[in-house]
This record gives sequence, C-alpha cells and structure tokens, in this order.
Amino acid sequence: TVFLPVWIIVPFLILLDSPGPVIFVHKRVGKNGKPIYLYKFRSMVANAEQLSGHKTHGEEHDPRQTKVGTFMRKTYLDELPQVINILRGEMSFIGPRPERPEYVKDLKEKIPFYATRFLVPPGITGWAQVNMENDASVDDAPEKLQYDLYYIKNRTLILDLLISLRTLSAIVQRQGR
Repeated sequence: TVFLPVWIIVPFLILLDSPGPVIFVHKRVGKNGKPIYLYKFRSMVANAEQLSGHKTHGEEHDPRQTKVGTFMRKTYLDELPQVINILRGEMSFIGPRPERPEYVKDLKEKIPFYATRFLVPPGITGWAQVNMENDASVDDAPEKLQYDLYYIKNRTLILDLLISLRTLSAIVQRQGR
C-alpha cells in the first residue's frame, strides 16, 4: 500500500514523457537455468535495442534513456515491477541478478562454475550489487560471479538483512546525485 501512489504516478509520467508501453518485459535466465520474463518500468524510448542496432547493457548516460527513465534508474524505481516476478515465484528480493540468455550462453563457456549461480532464485538485489561499483558489463562477470558464489554458499537471514540495508543505503545515497 505504501507503493500504491508510485504504481499510479510512475506509469502516468512514463506515458507523458515518451510514447510506448509502460512496462518493459525482458527475457532472463532464472533458477535452474529456466527462462523468466523480467518486468521493469520502461526507462528508455520504445524499441531502444532496435534503434541502437545491437543488444547492449544500459549505460548511465545512454541517449536512449527518457527523462523520467533517468530519474527512475537513479532511484531504482524502474525495478519496482519485479515484485510481480517475486509474487510469481520466479525471483526473490535477494539473489544473483538474472542475466540475458545470450550472455549466459557465452559466459557459461568462458567462466568455470558460472552455471552454479542458477542454484538459487535470482534477486532484485544481491551481494554483487552492493559490493561492486558497476556490474553492468560482461567484462565484470568473473568478479560478479565470485560475489554470487559467496552469497550462494553463505546464504543466511543475517546476510540477507545486510544486503537489504546496504541496498537501502545505496538508494538513499543515489537520490542525492
């Protein structure tokens, strides 16, 4: 109920800012390597991947981002619809971030034990996200995997609480930027 106004206001702002759908649906790899469809508020112009000519990770100053999208990414509001994925049992609040299938295929071939990260449900936030400055590139995958494996091996309520607190801290600190 606390987020109900956000669920009403954000879609309205997205529609005012640029034409296209409010929710962006993206195929990712979930627990046990099964495909899931990740939900996010759209933060880029409609058909952004087709406009760029290739699939790419969104960058901080990506020209495809809308004005509202830039704000949502800064405050992580674009991630809010992933609560739907949690309610569907496809994700949890905390766990390794789900990756795109095309990246997973490549990373499984290049990085030993990469598939181990699929032993647990993916999460909205995780140990890698609170410990790495930037985990958006494929080049960061080996380091990110180390954090994911640490989380999988040491999963406890205390570690989840620590990740939650550090995530909230990151959200608060980014709002000032």
